[in-house]
Amino acid sequence: MNLPNILTLSRIVMIPVFVVIFYLPVQWSYMVSAAIFALAGVTDWLDGYLARKLNQSTPFGAFLDPVADKLMVAVALAVLIEEHAALLLTIPATVIIGREIVISALREWMAEIGSRASVAVSYIGKIKTTAQIAAIVGLLAFPPGEVLAYVALALLYVAAVLTLWSMFLYLRAAWGDLFPGKDEQNV
Repeated sequence: MNLPNILTLSRIVMIPVFVVIFYLPVQWSYMVSAAIFALAGVTDWLDGYLARKLNQSTPFGAFLDPVADKLMVAVALAVLIEEHAALLLTIPATVIIGREIVISALREWMAEIGSRASVAVSYIGKIKTTAQIAAIVGLLAFPPGEVLAYVALALLYVAAVLTLWSMFLYLRAAWGDLFPGKDEQNV
């Protein structure tokens, strides 16, 4: 167990704390839950940075990091869907959650056939993650109906578009393995 892995585990531990605070019947619950989610976003960046910098990458960390990220994002989007109860938020949230399921399954399958490297994390995925974290922090911090909540919602749509784009890039990279004998031009 090293520092990067402890930071990754801390994101998972933050999930129930985040949910409880979000639903507390106090005025500050939105801001504190947003701060917890922002802290989780920082630890996402920091654990990867430290693992590379300190040469402490481990198989456990490589497995747990994307799990922690997806759990935190999915739970945050789920509470936001419930809180906002609006189709405008549900659409990008379900696109993001759905893409994560598709890409996780694709990566698992590609690893099984020994082609995991062809679906490695892309630069677009990193931009998508940044937009997604910023949007979720904004949606958590500002209750439905506030102007900044609409700004955050617009950013969530940007994240959803980047999500679809990165999913297309992943599927395109895996096309030859998904459909042997077909060329990428038919995507």
